[in-house]
Amino acid sequence: MAVQTGLGEPRGPWFISPELDLHGRPRWDGAGPDGGPARRRPGGLALAALAVVALSTVSGAVAGGVVAGRDTAPGPAAASAAPVPAELVTAAGKTVPGVVSVLVGGAGGASATGSGFAVDDQQHIITNDHILAKGRGGSVTVELPDGRRFAAEVVGREPRSDLAVLRVPPSAGLAALPLAKPGATRVGEPVLAVGSPLGLPGTVTAGIVSALDRQVRLGDNRHTAVQTDASINPGNSGGPLVNARGEVVGVNTAIATIDGNGSIGIGFAIPIEQVQQTADTIIGKGG
Repeated sequence: MAVQTGLGEPRGPWFISPELDLHGRPRWDGAGPDGGPARRRPGGLALAALAVVALSTVSGAVAGGVVAGRDTAPGPAAASAAPVPAELVTAAGKTVPGVVSVLVGGAGGASATGSGFAVDDQQHIITNDHILAKGRGGSVTVELPDGRRFAAEVVGREPRSDLAVLRVPPSAGLAALPLAKPGATRVGEPVLAVGSPLGLPGTVTAGIVSALDRQVRLGDNRHTAVQTDASINPGNSGGPLVNARGEVVGVNTAIATIDGNGSIGIGFAIPIEQVQQTADTIIGKGG
């Protein structure tokens, strides 16, 4: 696969839309039936237009603010932001204590960082396998929300599912996060993405479930994923996507970009059904 440009590392295996080529640009159809010029696929054009609209909106807002500041007297105070639903505040409070930063140091200076979360009272932690892969099999350290660090054992890895299970000593005392019931996730329900983007532990971003059973290509494999518009950034990989009850509905894994220009509000998480099945298999084999 061609090397992509984008947000930096780690940010999950590259997702390439079926409407984009390997370089993230909108595909062109072949020559028309009359031998005329190729045409862009409608989907690719829509995605490109989305990026333009977003940039134009931001630029216009900034320019308008500058002009208003120069030519007019200060207006009434801006309306305050809508209050955050109480259930999301509660869900964040329950989730953050069970989410960790994963630090991997490998040979030759290779290193990677990501997130993970406790899944049981045996101190097993679920994370993304690509974090370990980028660390080239180096030692794994887990940093807890209170700043304590523990050497982590790699219980097992499943590259095709992009999942791995770690384990830290009982003294870590991590609180396991509850898992959502299979098939309970609904399109439109609010969700939180929790992790350590850009090395900032305990970061919480909010959005909704945008789609279920989304077929995407992650790395060399195709997966069924939960799509969300909650902001997912480098370092969020391996962290939980939770619902308003604080139940894990997926593992944040990747985002879509256009020409590598950053998040466009399209993120993907491995569904909890697959996560639970894979984790149970790994733990059953590795202890």
